[in-house]
Amino acid sequence: MSTNISSQSTSDPTPGEDNNAQWMQRRQSAIPRGVSTLLPIFVKRAENSEIWDVEGRRYIDFASGIAVLNTGHLHPRVKAAAMAQLEHFSHTCFQITPYPAYVELAERLNQLVPGESAKKSLFFSTGAEAVENAVKIARAHTRRNGVIAFSGGFHGRTLMAMALTGKVQPYKAGFGTLPGEVYHLPFPIAYHGISAAQSLQALDTLLHADIDPAQIAAIIVEPIQGEGGFYVAPAEFLRSLRRLCDQHGIVLVIDEVQTGFARSGRMFAIEHAGIEPDLMTLAKSMGGGFPISAVVGKAAIMDAPSAGGLGGTYAGSPIACAAALAVLEVIADEHLCERAEQIGQRLRGQLERLRNDAILAPVIGDIRGLGAMLAMELVENACVEQPNAALTRALIPACAKRGLILLPCGIRGNVIRFLMPLTISDALLDEGTAILADAMRDLVGHPAN
Repeated sequence: MSTNISSQSTSDPTPGEDNNAQWMQRRQSAIPRGVSTLLPIFVKRAENSEIWDVEGRRYIDFASGIAVLNTGHLHPRVKAAAMAQLEHFSHTCFQITPYPAYVELAERLNQLVPGESAKKSLFFSTGAEAVENAVKIARAHTRRNGVIAFSGGFHGRTLMAMALTGKVQPYKAGFGTLPGEVYHLPFPIAYHGISAAQSLQALDTLLHADIDPAQIAAIIVEPIQGEGGFYVAPAEFLRSLRRLCDQHGIVLVIDEVQTGFARSGRMFAIEHAGIEPDLMTLAKSMGGGFPISAVVGKAAIMDAPSAGGLGGTYAGSPIACAAALAVLEVIADEHLCERAEQIGQRLRGQLERLRNDAILAPVIGDIRGLGAMLAMELVENACVEQPNAALTRALIPACAKRGLILLPCGIRGNVIRFLMPLTISDALLDEGTAILADAMRDLVGHPAN
């Protein structure tokens, strides 16, 4: 049995002291319900793959701030780069008085993204901003309006990004009319009986029945769906999209916001398919905890908008640019692509052992992913058609009580995704999966608890 980490508090909270319950009360009074909170845990400090809350309890982090911390919490080199930049200036706005770090980061990314075409990059603050601007660039380049996305995809919470997102609850519900000329197709998910051929047939039908391909500006797709459930797009499916986009002059946008920066075992997950995107959207682990995002793409497409058509006041913050440059150095110097493969192999082996457990076998339906971007889909009675969202909901707080932070996902809310820092030690990885196993056995063996 694993240690109950939640018992490792420096002292029991008493009235008047700093504790999670008091902060939760203040949070509920001050912050609207639309900003949800997965766990009633308020963080005081964090280091690499561990977090300590305000009560002194320690947690192993298998969430990484939703895939933001591939290099871990406060990696020393990332922290040092940000602090060094603060010694000089914090903000000037690149569109007013530019600075070298922005240019250096663009040069590095232009070299790293796949493909032989000349590339250009520009920066924003969030993944949704990157997606919005990728659509703007594609429309400016093609002089078309239509955009094709996929069911289960997640591209952000701003209006166009929300329209592209293929999940209603909680992202679209109650927010009124969304931007038009957005079309959704089924994403290929073998586990749910949707083949790549069926998805491509749906695309062919769309282009014959609903919209002329000459009116489509872009197709946007995640090489591994994030919020949708960590479903991996088959390589040949992505290659088919590449061929179709070439045939019709459509811009292929690969959304690597969650999959990028070594998570899948490659710098970018699209490398597994061996194709060159027209545009890529990047964010999350790009800044190692500092807010920055990017659109990187073929120079001829990136130059389509007129001067002044792109940008933002905080876009490409000098502090975040400095941090991102350090992130790229850490990924290379610490061989994090290779480490992601090692983590993935070790974690997959542990999850497969859970699936072979007589108690747990009926509830673990599928284990999937690439590199250290893995997921476990929970079901009832070993049946793909019976998603077990109740067990998923119960597992998150049960693991937190034992000292492990996990994230759910999936359009049916029945998937556990694993996003531990790529800098995690084997010892902490094993400790975390042991906690997961104990919590699952308790819940499945004693559902009343």
